[in-house]
Amino acid sequence: MMKSRPWIARAAGLVAAAGLALTAAALPPTATDHPGKDSVRPAAAVAATEKLPEDLPGGKTVVGETSPIHDPALIIDDDGTWYVYSTGLVNRENGGTIQIWSSHDAGTTWNYSGTVWDRIPAWIDEHFSDGELPGNLWAPEIHENDGTYYLYYSASRFGGNNSLTALATNTTLDPNDPDYEWVDQGLVVSSPASGLDPNNPGKTFNAIDAGIIEDAEGTPYMAIGSFWYGIFLVPIEWPSGKPVADWQSKTVNIADRFMPGNPVEAPYITKHDDYYYLFVSFDSCCRGGDSTYRVAVGRSKSVKGPYLDKDGRDMLGGGGSVVLDAHGAVTGPGGQSVFGDYLAFHYYDGSNEAAPYFPTLGVQKIDWTGGWPAFNQNVELPKATKQPKDTAAGSGRKASFSATATGTPGPVAVWESSADGGATWQRIAGQPVTKRTDEGTYKSTLEFGAVSSGQDGLLVRAVFQNAHGKVTTETARLSVR
Repeated sequence: MMKSRPWIARAAGLVAAAGLALTAAALPPTATDHPGKDSVRPAAAVAATEKLPEDLPGGKTVVGETSPIHDPALIIDDDGTWYVYSTGLVNRENGGTIQIWSSHDAGTTWNYSGTVWDRIPAWIDEHFSDGELPGNLWAPEIHENDGTYYLYYSASRFGGNNSLTALATNTTLDPNDPDYEWVDQGLVVSSPASGLDPNNPGKTFNAIDAGIIEDAEGTPYMAIGSFWYGIFLVPIEWPSGKPVADWQSKTVNIADRFMPGNPVEAPYITKHDDYYYLFVSFDSCCRGGDSTYRVAVGRSKSVKGPYLDKDGRDMLGGGGSVVLDAHGAVTGPGGQSVFGDYLAFHYYDGSNEAAPYFPTLGVQKIDWTGGWPAFNQNVELPKATKQPKDTAAGSGRKASFSATATGTPGPVAVWESSADGGATWQRIAGQPVTKRTDEGTYKSTLEFGAVSSGQDGLLVRAVFQNAHGKVTTETARLSVR
């Protein structure tokens, strides 16, 4: 089970990202679930057993509370719940600690679930007591081993490599479980580090962006690094989750761009078939619409490398094949993690009218093609192809509305209702599943299980959205006889 990394200005050469101070006050407004007149919920509200469609490779549209999410660490728990852990809010808002998001419909609809702690651990402030204290915790990574969940996270100062990666553990991810508690396990590694290369005493890494991988024999490693001398692989051990003895002499440098600033970070290694794949983020995050982040990859038959790109270039010598870049309203995709065949990343959303270029969760199901990960970067704005129609039903009877749309990635419908003739609209509680039809369109059907006279005249509409935009269907009216 798997991982992520930090956001707002990180390694050497990166200036503080003015204007990107993410606070709760900057959150775009989220519509409140509203069942309509007489508080009668649609049948969709209780359709928890409805079979979810299987995702095809390509972009997965996510809805709900999907920002501000930076450096998403994705994990899918055994009960089917999807979790994302992300960088904390700046200026210690909400404590500045790692944020948690969850989904109960296979990663489509997301809800904010709070933070790991209500404040940054005191020992971290002591570590940075000689100067500026970290305003938030960065770059989470989540990994499960033998029934324990290991949450790695980072703290740093902008523009330098006075950084650390620390660890917390838990026996469950379910906040409703009586055993739920994130226990601080303290320091894992700090930087600058020494002793990594006897031939180059100055070689070091920036101790952020941890990602955990186990080799075929179950030996665990931590990929880590940002700018400086690039990406390193540190041997760790279970059950501590921390480096082995004399880890510095056993650490391997696996990626370096050998260019000014060395803009490579956010390492994540995953195994697929016979290869280990090293995903990294190239260039600069945290600049809103000017961000140049993009995801690159190389592969190796050994977890220690060498990682070669599609053209055979070693990632330790400047190689790396870019597989996900800016497209449509998606700017600066990166800070990625992988769980199974899903890549989670953040991007700066150019379609968000309320908060342009806000860091937002993105998910793609990997299309493994010819031994390489591929990502669908086609762009098609949502377009309604079938409008919902006015519907009449007797009191106590069922009523339904359907709408269909096209778009790439496949759009998801969010239904809204109005009880005041269209003056105001509210998101309906219990959204139905949007399904792909045999014709390649996307259909959503809103069902009311038992309507009442109080719902006579209720208006409904569907808002189809994907990562690049949205379209609102025509309004349909419910008449109750």
